[in-house]
Amino acid sequence: MSYDNAKRDSGSVMKTVIQTIHAELIAVLVAVTGSVPRVLTLADGSAFPAGPLELTHRSLQAGVRAWVERQTHHPLGYIEQLYTFADPTRGATVAGDQAERSISISYLGLTREIASGGDTVSWQNIYRYFPWEDRRSDPTLIERTIRAEMGRWVGTSAERAARVNACFGLDGSPWNEDLALSRYELLYEMGLVREAARDGQSNNGEFIPGAMMHADHRRILATALSRLRAKIKYRAIVYELMPESFSLLELQRCVEALAGQRLHKSNFRRLLASQNLLEETAHYAPGVGRPAKLFRFRAALLAERAIAGTRLPIARP
Repeated sequence: MSYDNAKRDSGSVMKTVIQTIHAELIAVLVAVTGSVPRVLTLADGSAFPAGPLELTHRSLQAGVRAWVERQTHHPLGYIEQLYTFADPTRGATVAGDQAERSISISYLGLTREIASGGDTVSWQNIYRYFPWEDRRSDPTLIERTIRAEMGRWVGTSAERAARVNACFGLDGSPWNEDLALSRYELLYEMGLVREAARDGQSNNGEFIPGAMMHADHRRILATALSRLRAKIKYRAIVYELMPESFSLLELQRCVEALAGQRLHKSNFRRLLASQNLLEETAHYAPGVGRPAKLFRFRAALLAERAIAGTRLPIARP
């Protein structure tokens, strides 16, 4: 049957529906400043730089670069495609003979923070959106503020309890920092994040701490955080976030900021030495007391941009 012709069935006419797909390019730009992982946002922290793919963009990457520089005046260095979000209900509309489907093609960029380029552009602490992911100073936040709300959803279900324990490291299960996205999606399923209520999902308790974002931007940020945490274990991506020279403590604090956990100092330094990542400079960091020696990443590392896989030397309480 050709949809170019109307089909009569029981006195009705089947109309041709013109389907279009709207592609949005979204950028998650991450920096680490003063031991705080930060992300570049618009609209007072509720959205990321974004815009539609246009015919003039020679590629997806060129398009996302153009939107970021236009909206924030921040030049882009290293970026990689993060994920494509194309859920059927995401931005789907039908009006008359027009049906539109929206997809988001997200990119992750690593950079160093510079002054924002407008009144609505700002750098925000990533843990403003996921306070339960920062376990450096208060690893008990989940127990104190979230567990009771999750318990109402779990009820007497062993299957639900197992999912919560595995995601949140409860009742003897280990904490896995890579599961940031899984934790957010589970909290959304429970109706404990404000986006769930906005999207028409029933709420099973009080909303937990964490700033809400536009559309699915907080889910996209959770995806970026999971990607970063997994990637720092097998690629030396932190060099994109560090100045040209730095102390070993500054490097450790940068990795801790992304991991959301304290690292064992001696083990961290042995790990660096065993993988031959760094070389000494002739300079020392200014400050009171014994000055810290400054290092830089080896030139060969910057060329190859990869290291052997390893687990982070987490400092256990």
